[in-house]
Amino acid sequence: MPERPPAVTRRRLLAAAALTSGLGLVAGAAPAVARPTSRGVVLPAPTGPAHLGTVSLHLVDSTRTDPWVPSRPAREIMIQIWYPARHARGCPPAPWLSPGAVPHFAEAFGFPADVIRATTTHARVGTPADHGRGARPVVLYSPGLGGDRGTSTALVEDLAAHGYIVVTIDHTHDASEVEFPGGRVEVSAIPPEIDDQVIAQVVAVREADTRFVLDQLAALNAGAGRRPLPPGLRGAFDLNRVGMFGHSLGGSTAAATMHDDRRLKAGVNLDGTLVGAAAVAGSDRPFLLLSSDHGTDPEDPTWDTFWANQRGWKRELRLSGSTHASFNDSEVFFPQLAAALGLTPEQVAEQIGTLDPHRSITIQRAYLRAFFDQHLRRRAGDRFRAPDPRYPEITFTR
Repeated sequence: MPERPPAVTRRRLLAAAALTSGLGLVAGAAPAVARPTSRGVVLPAPTGPAHLGTVSLHLVDSTRTDPWVPSRPAREIMIQIWYPARHARGCPPAPWLSPGAVPHFAEAFGFPADVIRATTTHARVGTPADHGRGARPVVLYSPGLGGDRGTSTALVEDLAAHGYIVVTIDHTHDASEVEFPGGRVEVSAIPPEIDDQVIAQVVAVREADTRFVLDQLAALNAGAGRRPLPPGLRGAFDLNRVGMFGHSLGGSTAAATMHDDRRLKAGVNLDGTLVGAAAVAGSDRPFLLLSSDHGTDPEDPTWDTFWANQRGWKRELRLSGSTHASFNDSEVFFPQLAAALGLTPEQVAEQIGTLDPHRSITIQRAYLRAFFDQHLRRRAGDRFRAPDPRYPEITFTR
């Protein structure tokens, strides 16, 4: 991940806010060589009752050449499906990052490769899906610019453990690295000088990826093609109840796709500047804005524009003591790897804020799940009617 730029207004457009969205280090914060360790990072256990399964799929859109590498005749992306499983027996735990992608990730982000390689999720690869009482609501996830599909696994796993099917998207050549079947690894090909034109193209590509994924999920669910899926997963997607959330530019992707594609019924933006006309245009469906604690910085003007245009249910909340990176797995990685990376407590706080990381994840999980429960499952609740004394760290901005 590129170095964090100088101080700027929160979530400012272009390289500033966009490039802080992954798991990168503050410039100069890490030693030249991280201290070796063989232990992986421990992800927080999901709070839901379901066992978890996962499967990664290679999708090819033959209607598009790759926008970042035009020599490739088709757009290829990877997605990962996380789902409630019947059991956790007999299948290996899924790695946090696919093995072939680890060397590039470790070099790009400054983390020890052995730690990343040893970090596993709570999901089992290919284990049978639990149909439960019928088809399940679906939530898509888009990471921040430069982020891999697994960068918010702590949030994704919790939704799946509570009965959702979650589909995480790797935006190839935008993501720092993506491993494809056979071990081929594609790395970021976005121009190093990021200006308005590049950002506009990034957003357009991400939205096209997302809409293509929706098409492919419909085909998979209907049994089209011969793509192998874990037992019980085909037919398990309720594609009449689809939501989306994203961090940073992924949140803008969710807003833009919500405006342009009515298949999305509800969306969440986690601390992302809204880029482009579609993202700020709003929709007639529910949308949640959750921001980091930006202190006395002015409100992001793109959020003001969205708020004025949004016709459906809307709410804006702020998480006290958080930073832009609080809304991905930085909350998990930095506290556990501080010693290996030579980070002081102050440097860790610069990355993820002053709020206790376990508490931050607990709050994010609670509000994300409550939002989708309310708007995809029609479950009544008062979480968004007024401040909840159980979560005083959440401020109702408007």
